[in-house]
Amino acid sequence: MKFYKYFLITFLFIFLCNNCKSLLSKNLNSSQEEPVVIANDSLAYEIIIIDPGFTNFLNAIAQPEGFYSQKYLESRNKIWVLTWNQRARNPLQFNPTIYENIIDYQPTINYGYEVNYKLFNYFLFAQKKYKINLGGGFRTNRIN
Repeated sequence: MKFYKYFLITFLFIFLCNNCKSLLSKNLNSSQEEPVVIANDSLAYEIIIIDPGFTNFLNAIAQPEGFYSQKYLESRNKIWVLTWNQRARNPLQFNPTIYENIIDYQPTINYGYEVNYKLFNYFLFAQKKYKINLGGGFRTNRIN
């Protein structure tokens, strides 16, 4: 009888451990964010943002699409892209792990609302996450 008792306890322990491992691996795989793609097919323009936390920021914290006008987003993006690119060109003065790439944003091109919206929100996210200020008079401490 003792043998069956120990056998049953061992079997349950192994069974529960295997279930825990499979649940844990499913949670780890599902917690990885998909990259955010900023694209305008008609202009053959695409940016892929892989910064952890940005997808959550865009879905849960950012103002909804339509909250800002495209003109407003474009004016903010113009200022922030200039600052970002100046810092990306000076890796000895600014953190190159934050400012990894130059952003090719031409103010004379109409990228459309979605591109401007996501780029604008990435700049908000980056300012909050990395505790940087890209200027332009927008206070990032209003973000949750």
